[in-house]
Amino acid sequence: MDNGCPVIVMSRLPGDSLGASPLTPNQVAAVGEAMGTMYRAVPQEHLDELTDRISGPAEMIGELRSWCRQPHNSQSALVQRALTVGSRWVEDPDVDALMCPTADRVFTQGDGNLGNLIWDGLRCSVVDFEDSGISDPAYEVADLLEHVSVWLRDLIDEDQLVAHLGFSPAQLGRLTQFRRLMALFWLLMLLPGNRGHTRNPPGSDERQAQRLLDLLA
Repeated sequence: MDNGCPVIVMSRLPGDSLGASPLTPNQVAAVGEAMGTMYRAVPQEHLDELTDRISGPAEMIGELRSWCRQPHNSQSALVQRALTVGSRWVEDPDVDALMCPTADRVFTQGDGNLGNLIWDGLRCSVVDFEDSGISDPAYEVADLLEHVSVWLRDLIDEDQLVAHLGFSPAQLGRLTQFRRLMALFWLLMLLPGNRGHTRNPPGSDERQAQRLLDLLA
């Protein structure tokens, strides 16, 4: 506070953004520690004072259902098959359960880009909170693991990160469903005419299609 008025103070964190190369085991552990610390940062009794994160589960499912009902431009049989299977899956009534808030509600940064984690050689810090809010931790981990900039380049040991976070069986079940959701989102983003198509290497849409099919198997 400054003379009774709130102020925002910014500072530069030491270190470099992760994502330039595959993470070492120590870095994966530090990512898990940073995420866990963030999830515990806001006491449970104060969570209701905050809004949900941008593009949370309910918003994402509604957007994907609408997006999947539109015609799509792809000449790849693999991509078309993945779109068909993914569109059928996201319309399943069982997916509606992912929209419902669970007891596992935490404060989160709301962006799965690994570049938003700063490594100083010992620990990770989280930056870029413009989309932050309340969310399900399983949704947030899915957002990171399925981010196209992460999995296409095999940047993180998925099993190691999940193990470090110590998810319960129920959380692991939701994590699987949310990863399918994110994989479908990225497949749509990578289609010709969408903004992810030209930002990624040729063939990324087919790799993403196979990724989605594997997650839905």
